[in-house]
Amino acid sequence: MKLTTMTQITLDGVMQGNGGVSDEDRRNGFERGGWARGAGDDETRTFITRTYQRAEAFLFGRRTYELFADSWGSTRAHPIGVALNEAPKYVASTTLTAPRWRDTTVLRGDLPAAIGELKAKPGGELQVHGSGILTRWLLENDLVDEMTLIVVPVVLGQGARLFPETGPDLALDLVESRVDTKGVMTQVYRPAGRPRYATA
Repeated sequence: MKLTTMTQITLDGVMQGNGGVSDEDRRNGFERGGWARGAGDDETRTFITRTYQRAEAFLFGRRTYELFADSWGSTRAHPIGVALNEAPKYVASTTLTAPRWRDTTVLRGDLPAAIGELKAKPGGELQVHGSGILTRWLLENDLVDEMTLIVVPVVLGQGARLFPETGPDLALDLVESRVDTKGVMTQVYRPAGRPRYATA
């Protein structure tokens, strides 16, 4: 399977608290949640829905898994809910002991090996949605095959960012890009090793 990620971010790179409710994620005093609600036009929403629908399986960090289980775990009236409920779900966690969402497997122990085994299976996409800590870890360990960023034209000035101030460097090849009628940018990248820097 191809491991893909999809992340909604602001222009200043914040991914925290993007959901439909303002108090979804208040960690570290964050007060500007719900910033992605209503963002994007019908074409962008269709793109997001179709992305979920083509998933062979989903991979989550613990926190995102619990948020998704609460909001989508019993939802079958929406195509995203159907996709999430019908596909296998994997959670990278050392603390989750009793997953309550059907068809969930907790990955413990040697995480790179476990994810490598999932990627080696035949099939379509192993998708990661949100899950910032996990996404950063996957990128650091060269496990991401394709990354989609949905950039909402807003600057928050606070909140957890997808890419920290310090961390590994990464070159990306742009494979798809578009801007919708509301100014939301969808950019699809493939990791391309390390950047090249100018020499003296």
